[in-house]
Amino acid sequence: MSRLSDEERRVVDAVDEAWTLERLCELVAIPSVTGSDAESDAQHRIAGWLRGLGMDVDLWQIDLASLSADPDWPGQEAPRDQAWGVVGTLGDDGPTLALSGHIDVVPTGDLAQWTSGPFDPTVRDGSLVGRGTCDMKGGLVAAVAAVAAVAGAGVPLTGRLALHSVVSEEDGGLGALATIRRGHLADGCVIPEPTGGNVVTANAGALSFRLTVPGRAAHGARRAEGVSAVEAFMPVHRALRALERSRNLASDPRFGGLALPYALSIGRVLAGEWASTVPDRLVAEGRYGVQLGEPVTVARAAFEACVAAACDGDAWLADHRVRVEWTGGQFASGMLPAGHCLLGDVQAAVHDVTGSRPDERAAPYGSDLRHYTAAGVPTVHYGPGDVRWAHAPDERVAIAEVVSTARVLALLAVRTCGAR
Repeated sequence: MSRLSDEERRVVDAVDEAWTLERLCELVAIPSVTGSDAESDAQHRIAGWLRGLGMDVDLWQIDLASLSADPDWPGQEAPRDQAWGVVGTLGDDGPTLALSGHIDVVPTGDLAQWTSGPFDPTVRDGSLVGRGTCDMKGGLVAAVAAVAAVAGAGVPLTGRLALHSVVSEEDGGLGALATIRRGHLADGCVIPEPTGGNVVTANAGALSFRLTVPGRAAHGARRAEGVSAVEAFMPVHRALRALERSRNLASDPRFGGLALPYALSIGRVLAGEWASTVPDRLVAEGRYGVQLGEPVTVARAAFEACVAAACDGDAWLADHRVRVEWTGGQFASGMLPAGHCLLGDVQAAVHDVTGSRPDERAAPYGSDLRHYTAAGVPTVHYGPGDVRWAHAPDERVAIAEVVSTARVLALLAVRTCGAR
């Protein structure tokens, strides 16, 4: 850290590892599964922390009915009775840096696959284990710790540092959209999602879909007199696999050779009502990758044309069409404008804290990045953790990475917002 000024070094050194770990354990213990009441409980906890750090805090209940009428409404998979937004700001009216993170986590899955309680944070081999540690409470707490370091070091800012804590990223991102619609914008934004030491400047999109395939019921002993919806689905599935292959023939080099940056996956299939009856209906749900820079309308049209062509080529489906519905979260792609200085600024801050210059990468999943970039806010991801632990049993994040990220974000804040 030899390139740091005295003020920068003071801020970086002010990151408190014990305080950071304590806050992370406290947050992981709140079971803020997306759409649950605990999501709101966690937001109020964050608001309390930010007030304690001397930030001006905007805590508001999101008007879900009004937001759902927004033309950029991203959909949602989890029903909600309430949702809250939290933004804290520190500093003056100069350049603004936003640090944005989501508070919601995915469900735990099979508890038998966990070696400790998902919401009982456990330190193990230098990592904290628990649901949401990697995706992305570790990153969100790193951002809070960065704010704490800037405030604690007593370095007055000529610009403004903001922290956005948002809900519903896992099922669409209505929290980020609500934050933007409330007027909380910035000159640049860092989302500390897990990036494995890289800086992510682009996200592929992902669209949730439902296919309903018709069949004709008959007794299983006379199945030839019926039409199985399971068998009718097979040519559609083959067509979708071919569509996936064609959409992944060429991809952005920032994906680092990933085989399927735009994956098309069937995640849930339901068919039939009785074991000895030919199923007359199949419902398949999944996610469909959106290419970088591809409008959602174009991606949907390609998918729908693929399903329609499969129906045209099948004797049964030609007259009994598969219904396509777009459900749940709808993630457009998003990216940092080419040549924008935010990438270099983040890379320099990482280098000056860790001694290593991170690579630029793209991620194959959707995130809140696309909401900010669509609103004209240049945005990247840089945060602690390996995304392979996200959504997995025994999810974890290295404590040292959380602390290092906090130092990087604190240094970036001082450089972006300016010290008086």
